Amino acid sequence: MSASRAPLPAPGPTPAQPRGAGRGARVKVAFVIDNMRRGGTELNAIRTAERLDHDRFDLRMLCLDPDGPLADRYRALGVPVLGLPVDSLYGPSMLATGLRFARYLRRERIQIVHAHDMYSNIFASIWGRVARVPVIIASRRWWHSLPNRKLRLGNRVAFRLADAVLANSAAVARTVHEEAGIAPSNVWTVTNFADEDAFRALTPAERALTRRGWRVPDDALVVGCVARLDPVKDHATLVRAMATLRASGRRAHLVLVGDGETRRPLEALVAELGLQEGVTFVGELRDGRNHHRAFDVSVLCSLSEGFPNTLVEAMAAARPVVATAVGGSVDAVVDGETGILVAPGSPDALAAALARLCDDPDERARLGRAGHERARLLYDPTRTVAALEAMYDRLLAEAVR
Repeated sequence: MSASRAPLPAPGPTPAQPRGAGRGARVKVAFVIDNMRRGGTELNAIRTAERLDHDRFDLRMLCLDPDGPLADRYRALGVPVLGLPVDSLYGPSMLATGLRFARYLRRERIQIVHAHDMYSNIFASIWGRVARVPVIIASRRWWHSLPNRKLRLGNRVAFRLADAVLANSAAVARTVHEEAGIAPSNVWTVTNFADEDAFRALTPAERALTRRGWRVPDDALVVGCVARLDPVKDHATLVRAMATLRASGRRAHLVLVGDGETRRPLEALVAELGLQEGVTFVGELRDGRNHHRAFDVSVLCSLSEGFPNTLVEAMAAARPVVATAVGGSVDAVVDGETGILVAPGSPDALAAALARLCDDPDERARLGRAGHERARLLYDPTRTVAALEAMYDRLLAEAVR
């Protein structure tokens, strides 16, 4: 964890106790999020909720769209999940639901409202102020990817209404200051983290079984990408780079884990380039495993990123990474030490980086080891959640002075 303020103390792990057992009055925290789908922001929120010290923090989740696969994980923790139906942030449902939300915050005596995403930032900061919640935290988890002017302006207002803005990388934190004019002292950086199981290596038998399930030839070098199939992830550049790689005679096989709107165009591109035997579309996997462990090289070729979970998981798995130099990816990947950074939208640059790693197993091993060490040092779940809890403590102490 890093921040523009004075460094926060990072408490060490405490002995495990029953969740919610209590040691006196707990701090009442409300997470507010856009939806319950399995995106990076949503997964980071539930993983945080699962590791938050429930003896100290009384958590509940409020969601603008509560129907989704992650809701049951909150309920399994004993965390209430409440819907906040809002048809539009600029329509009558905003007023009706907002007033109900403000009454809830006052009735429950919520002390910290923590919004996680672009719509929830606007909703929670406005109505949190109406309810006079002591601490309001907005989040910025994207780099330059808000879809329209209204959202950009709305989030600038939200950042100004909030007591603090939480960014998930140093690059994202800089954009909060530069674009929204928020003082650096009010911008905090707490990165994403990898689950503990993500650091566990596969046995040779597990690795072979996984790769066979993906119909990967036994002698192939696996280039893998775990990301939703979305235009901003620019998988087309990766497919074109793979065509160059295979045309050079290298035994490389591409595995794409994820699903989304660009799947059909990507399948058409694979067919057009004659790569059907060299590419596997795995689809979305919801087993919670770190699939980078079965790759030889992990790739993320996005046009824009906040701070991608997939890169943290790749490093935890000791995989060398090739990523585009955009947003928080440049904070996650140390070029030449834990991976290789390339310009976005360049199949030739990506193919050259992949060829370098295909041809040099020692380099792959070196970069993978360094990435694993960096992930353990910076993106360990205990360390990261402790930093968030310390942020809550500091802001609440300042609010009640």
